[in-house]
Amino acid sequence: MGTHVITGAGSGIGAAVAERLSERGEELWLLARNAGRAKELAERFPGARTLVGDLAEPERLSWALSHQELPQRVDSLLHVAGVVELGGIGELTPKIWNATLAVNLVGPAELTRLLLPQLRLARGHVVFVNSGAGLDAHADWGAYAASKHGLKALADSLRAEEKANGVRVTSVYPGRTATPMQAKVHRQEGRAYDPERWIAPGSVATTILTALDLPADAEITDLRVRPSA
Repeated sequence: MGTHVITGAGSGIGAAVAERLSERGEELWLLARNAGRAKELAERFPGARTLVGDLAEPERLSWALSHQELPQRVDSLLHVAGVVELGGIGELTPKIWNATLAVNLVGPAELTRLLLPQLRLARGHVVFVNSGAGLDAHADWGAYAASKHGLKALADSLRAEEKANGVRVTSVYPGRTATPMQAKVHRQEGRAYDPERWIAPGSVATTILTALDLPADAEITDLRVRPSA
């Protein structure tokens, strides 16, 4: 049984991954942005442990986690949480840029830093749920795509740095997935949202588990997942 730390377990892909791992009897530690959210996660995933720390405030994560019990070892750290705000470069304010980069890039970097000792001990696995926007940037996706391009760089650097410690690193690049974030994107785009058109969160969860379950003599570095329709 492995020990897994998951961000974004409250909905979408993160919830699907947490459900799969919980069904397998794995030990879950779920990061919540506040105590209320932690209570909701504990009720949804009986037996899971929760950690309270807000990715939107990366500079406070160290302080927050230092006041809580942490897992002694981490077999996987799954970065699934993310935010999106569409808009042209001429419209995006520093507030939007900073909020996007905090949750999508700086927060994951800091959480990884804080849990690296436990990951090294377990010769664990870090999975970054990136996005197709982390490979190709389009109009009105500047802030989100920049944060996800940065997340790819973070993953690639981490992989090179931690290879000698036995830590594996995988980036997953889903296309449009039927999640609450995608519903928000459609509202911002002014389009009707039909979840049946897009990838089911469980399908992305399957790709993540495929990477986690790979024998230790191999590593999936990058997985691109696209809607089949």
